[in-house]
Amino acid sequence: QVQLVESGGGLVQAGGSLRLSCTVSGRIFSINTMGWYRQAPGKQRELVATITSGTRSGSTNYADSVKGRFTISRDNAENTVYLQMNTLKPEDTAVYYCNADIRQFLSDYMNYWGKGTLVTVSS
Repeated sequence: QVQLVESGGGLVQAGGSLRLSCTVSGRIFSINTMGWYRQAPGKQRELVATITSGTRSGSTNYADSVKGRFTISRDNAENTVYLQMNTLKPEDTAVYYCNADIRQFLSDYMNYWGKGTLVTVSS
């Protein structure tokens, strides 16, 4: 069974930094696009950043609200995606979810979600 497990959330003051990690486990054949989404209280889930698969590094895409402050990266050997978050703002407070397109052996790609990790930015 495929599992996505996030870590690295917590409480930080405005202007601070956090690094989120998400590791995929299970019988995996390949992982395509990986990404981070977030959902603030009372709001819809929104895209934060995605990164495609690549021989050395994938192509990245960011929400306008985090460009220049957040950096997504991945370690294909470890089936892990990271989100480095700098210059955090109170409006970044949300539950952050890991997402990935994963192909298991003898199956097509399917989309998976982690359970989320809470990031709270105090002013």
